[in-house]
Amino acid sequence: MKAILALEDGTIFEGSSIGATGTATGEVCFNTAVAGYQELITDPACRGLIPVMTYPLIGNYGVCEMDNESARPQANALIVAELARLHSNWNSQEDMGSWMARHGMVGLAGVDCRAIATHIRDNGSMRGCVTTELSAEEAVAAAKAAPALEGADLVSTVTTAAPYLWEGESRAWKLPNKTAGDMTNYCELPAATGKMVVYDFGVTRSVLATLRRHGFECTVVPAGTKAAEVLAMQPDAVYLSGGPGDASVLSAVSTEIAELATKLPVFGHGMGHMLVAQAFGGKITKLPFGHHGANQPVKDERIGHVLITTQNESFTVVADSLPAELEVVQTNMNDNTVAALKHKSLPIFTVQYQPADIAGPKEYDSYFTEITKMIQAAKA
Repeated sequence: MKAILALEDGTIFEGSSIGATGTATGEVCFNTAVAGYQELITDPACRGLIPVMTYPLIGNYGVCEMDNESARPQANALIVAELARLHSNWNSQEDMGSWMARHGMVGLAGVDCRAIATHIRDNGSMRGCVTTELSAEEAVAAAKAAPALEGADLVSTVTTAAPYLWEGESRAWKLPNKTAGDMTNYCELPAATGKMVVYDFGVTRSVLATLRRHGFECTVVPAGTKAAEVLAMQPDAVYLSGGPGDASVLSAVSTEIAELATKLPVFGHGMGHMLVAQAFGGKITKLPFGHHGANQPVKDERIGHVLITTQNESFTVVADSLPAELEVVQTNMNDNTVAALKHKSLPIFTVQYQPADIAGPKEYDSYFTEITKMIQAAKA
C-alpha cells in the first residue's frame, strides 16, 4: 500500500506502508544507529517523535519482547529505507512489520532516508505526517497542525500513575517458555544493598536493570512526586530518568529536585539532566535537529577521554546559563553542547545521553560506578 511522509514545509516523500495503516504526526528526526531499532522506538523518550533510520536495512534480526525498553512502541511512527523481508536471530519472536501492525504503529519504507536526514539537517527539525489515507495536501496540513515539541509536557503521558517497587523482568516482560528466574538471570540482578528512588519521566527497563545490577533496590515514583514523599522513603539517593518533551515546562518538578538536592545525592540522564540544570537556574533550549543515534562522541573534559554514546534528545542545557556551582564535565564533540554536569560541592552528577542503553556502547557503564562511589562518600 502506498504511504507518504509530508513535512510542514510542504516537502513530500512517497513510499510504501509498513506496520499499521492510518495517519500519525510528530516531529521528524533522523537516527544514525545501525542496530537497536526496537530499543529506540520503545523508549518513552521517543514519544512525540517520528524517527527516520539512516541505516539502510532495518528489521533484519526481528523483534524480541525482552528487548523492549517499555511495554509497547512509543514513537509516533517509523520511517526506514528498507524493512527486512527475512529476519534471523535465535531470540526473535516476530518480524518487525507484524509487530508494528499488532501495536497499531504506522510506518513508511522505500524512501531515501538519507535525503530526509539531509533535508532536516539543512533546514532544522520540523513536524511531519506519515499517512496511508490522506492526500499530500491534507498530510501537509496535518503536519502543520501537529503539536510542537517546544512547550509540550509529554512526561505526563508516560509516567507511572502510582509508585512501585521494580522487581526485575518478571514484573512487566514475561515471555513464553521463560521463568521469572530466567529473566532475572538475563539481567544479572544481584541482591540489593542500597535504596534508590527513581523519578519516572519515561524510565526505561535498561536503566532500572543497570541500577539494580549495581546493587540498588529501585522504587519508581510518578513525575509529580513531592520531595517530602521521597524523603519519607529514606532512600540512599534519587535517580531522575530520561523522558520526552520539553523540560522547561516542568518547573514544578525542578522545584522539588532543588529541595532534594540539598538532602540526598541526585543523579540522572536526559530529561533528568535538564531538570537538574533548571533546578539550579539553568535554561533549556531546542536543538536545531537533535542528537539521535548510538554513535555520538562525547569528551570527558576531566581526563580527555572520548566516549561513544547513545543519544535521543531534542533539547539541551544552555551552558552560559549555568551557575558557577554546576560544572560542565563532558561535552558533545559534534556541537560542543553540554553532555554532563557535576556539582562542585554536592553529590550531584547527570548526563545528557543514555548511560544504560542495552543496544548501545557499554564503555560508559563507569557512570553508574561513579554514582555508587559518590553515594558511599556521602554516607561516610
